[in-house]
Amino acid sequence: MMKTNFSLLFYLKKQKNYISGNVPIYMRITVQGKRAEIATSRDCEPGRWNARAGRVIGSKEDVKMLNVYLDQLQNSVYLAHQAVVNSGLFITAEAIKNKYLGKADNAHTLIEAIKDHNEKMKSLVGKDYVQGTLNRYKVLEKHLLTFITSKYGVIDKDIRDIDQAFLNDFDYYLRSDKNCANNYVVKNIKNLGKILRLCLEKGWMEKDPFIAYKGKTKNVDRHYLNHEELSQIVAKRFISERLRQVRDVFIFCCFTGLAYVDVFKLKQSHIQKGNDGERWIFTNRQKTKTRSAIPLLPTAINIIDQYAENKVCINNGNLLPVPSNQKMNEYLKEIADLCGIEKKLTSHIARHTFATTVTLLNGVPIESVSKMLGHTNIRTTQHYAKILDIKVGVDMNKLRKKSFLNFS
Repeated sequence: MMKTNFSLLFYLKKQKNYISGNVPIYMRITVQGKRAEIATSRDCEPGRWNARAGRVIGSKEDVKMLNVYLDQLQNSVYLAHQAVVNSGLFITAEAIKNKYLGKADNAHTLIEAIKDHNEKMKSLVGKDYVQGTLNRYKVLEKHLLTFITSKYGVIDKDIRDIDQAFLNDFDYYLRSDKNCANNYVVKNIKNLGKILRLCLEKGWMEKDPFIAYKGKTKNVDRHYLNHEELSQIVAKRFISERLRQVRDVFIFCCFTGLAYVDVFKLKQSHIQKGNDGERWIFTNRQKTKTRSAIPLLPTAINIIDQYAENKVCINNGNLLPVPSNQKMNEYLKEIADLCGIEKKLTSHIARHTFATTVTLLNGVPIESVSKMLGHTNIRTTQHYAKILDIKVGVDMNKLRKKSFLNFS
């Protein structure tokens, strides 16, 4: 526990117009240079007061009783200080004063707020949220616990003490101590912002510390498989059934653009005839709740037909035998090694491959790609277009073949 510079002083508080007579005795609690005062309900003549000792001078019975009373007050303040220390909260002079006076402290704490948020989110997993979203807030909770303990020497912090300096320090902690990348840091601070806005709505804090905070995400390259790499995985023959099934699920995602959670919950009822008479996938994205309508390409249809009689799929009511996300990523690493693919295979890279190699590079308009991916904003889809230098080359090659005036 971090030590705090705590002190208690008894002193006489003279009024500005004081002339003579007894003066009220006050207690002054000081923590880290900040003070809180408490009246003792006792008084004393200034000439009989020992300022150094903070006690009354004399040996009469009434003087002894007054000094014993001050000793009792001192012990009570020390006990209040220890109670605040034991609570794990940030130690302030005001907190000690309130504990001593027995005032009901209606203050709330940051960890209390995030735990409350996470409990409520947990009950909505599968309805409004996915497990991955909850996991991110649980990680944020762990980061905050470690940060608060190392920075302030306590296990929690009054929500009213969260300010711009706290955000800046937490930002620096994630970058320096935890060696986190910029976008990860910004996302954690953004998630913390949601917690603090909820506290503002509840009246737990008075001002928004995010007014001056500036954190910007940086564009990162979205990796995808090119045609050659995709062909290598499709053509690979696997002895292991589990690797073969995971490969099929991965390829299905490459040709539909579905995220892991969306293909995991996909059922036969999601496959219906589209306006062209062909089979389509009609579903709502788990992440954004937006509707996705995806015409099925021959490769995806072949995979669906291959598992139409699969007992596991029939028993579970699923379209494909999709393992847990952890197992999926574990097996994809094996598949990458066996196929000689150096890129890290994930459900994200499958989605990116659909957006690039399968659609945009084959002339599918970006508006159509955006709709199939279930993006809420076409600017999200444009990130994929920016990395397609090869597409620019193909488009410009078409332009070269057209007739232009020759300049000599």
